[in-house]
Amino acid sequence: MSEYKKKFVLDEERIPKAWYNIVADLPTPPSPPLNPATLQPAGPDDLAPIFPPSIIAQEVSAERYIEIPEEIHQIYRMWRPSPLIRATGLEKALDTPAKIFFKYEGVSPAGSHKSNTAVAQAYYNKLDGTTRLATETGAGQWGSALSMACQMFGLECMVYMVKVSYHQKPYRRSMMQLWGANVIPSPSDQTNAGRAVLAEDPESLGSLGIAISEAVEDAVTHPGSKYSLGSVTNHVLLHQTIIGEEALLQCQDADAYPDVIVGCVGGGSSFAGIAFPFLRENLAGKTNTRLLAVEPTACPTLTKGKFVYDFGDEAQSTPLFKMYSLGHDFMPAGIHAGGLRYHAMAPLISHAYDLGLMEAVAVPQTKVFAAAQLFAQTEGIVPAPESAHAILTTIDEALAAKEAGESRNILFNLTGHGFLDLGAYDAYLSGKLEDYDHPEEAIAASIARLPKVD
Repeated sequence: MSEYKKKFVLDEERIPKAWYNIVADLPTPPSPPLNPATLQPAGPDDLAPIFPPSIIAQEVSAERYIEIPEEIHQIYRMWRPSPLIRATGLEKALDTPAKIFFKYEGVSPAGSHKSNTAVAQAYYNKLDGTTRLATETGAGQWGSALSMACQMFGLECMVYMVKVSYHQKPYRRSMMQLWGANVIPSPSDQTNAGRAVLAEDPESLGSLGIAISEAVEDAVTHPGSKYSLGSVTNHVLLHQTIIGEEALLQCQDADAYPDVIVGCVGGGSSFAGIAFPFLRENLAGKTNTRLLAVEPTACPTLTKGKFVYDFGDEAQSTPLFKMYSLGHDFMPAGIHAGGLRYHAMAPLISHAYDLGLMEAVAVPQTKVFAAAQLFAQTEGIVPAPESAHAILTTIDEALAAKEAGESRNILFNLTGHGFLDLGAYDAYLSGKLEDYDHPEEAIAASIARLPKVD
């Protein structure tokens, strides 16, 4: 293979034709969502008020592969396959024998991996007669991606953006508005859920749980509307596996199959996207790749949460999901990695973690931004703050390889660029950024309020 292809692996003919569903290969099936009123497994009828039939079919599917429709494939070709790049500059700076590769999802029009599922969800909603989508967004990457996808398919888009990010990241809001979306800071006075939060705390910075409550309420109270979300649920993780399927082929092309895969986790879609196809190979006994999820110490869902049934939103309007959770009313600090401020983890990732099929660590944001700066200086790409969590842990893994005198292949998912997060970088460079470990007593208090499900 040429030196160019070893550095930059890209083949436009190798866009996967199907998404991969990990449910088909897990050693034990995940626990089903529950109807909160009956505590019985939630069926398609329970999901019908918020999702269209095509999405519900994928959400409950145990089929191993689901074919990607040609209409979606044509749009994917705008940026897929995303490049697999060897981080030679970072390797040199670390003086490590490890080989570091990253899958760069920032090449999508909206600047992140979120477009992979946004396009799919807009397509299926349009197919099923939806005319309007309501959603939430944290850092704004998901809201941007869905706004773009709705514009492509002629759908209206309503976005409830977590208030702290609404003010921290004004240009992501502008991007959504350019694509025709209506963007509202959450909690808002537009919904009962938002008004209830503001009545209790008029200065609330908001959370993804609150924004989800507002978006779900909006969807079910407007004719022709459905709810769309960018992480957590099975169908979202399914759509993101195009990342890992591409990466698997590209790593084989580069003769650099990964010994460890690193990814940031908020709700879990990007990590599942890159990790689940490799987990399939592990479960088949072909490989033994370590899968390492990285979360912020300010929202330590996997490392300090409980694996229980909980609501996906603050207003308790969703089904109950079996997942690692800090409690549906958990209020995270206003850290700049807004996409990682969700109180719970995707049920499928939670199940895999509980089975010991993957690992997790929590890291502080000042070290995350230091790692991001080193990456920008050595590789030329300004990463999103969320992605930088994976960069920090990748650096730690590379330095561990150096200390052990081992050569190992490390692959991380660079979920998006940080061009619209420069306010966060300005705070870091001016010394205003602070670490935040969420107090143990606050975590214990929110966990104590979890639903009681036997």
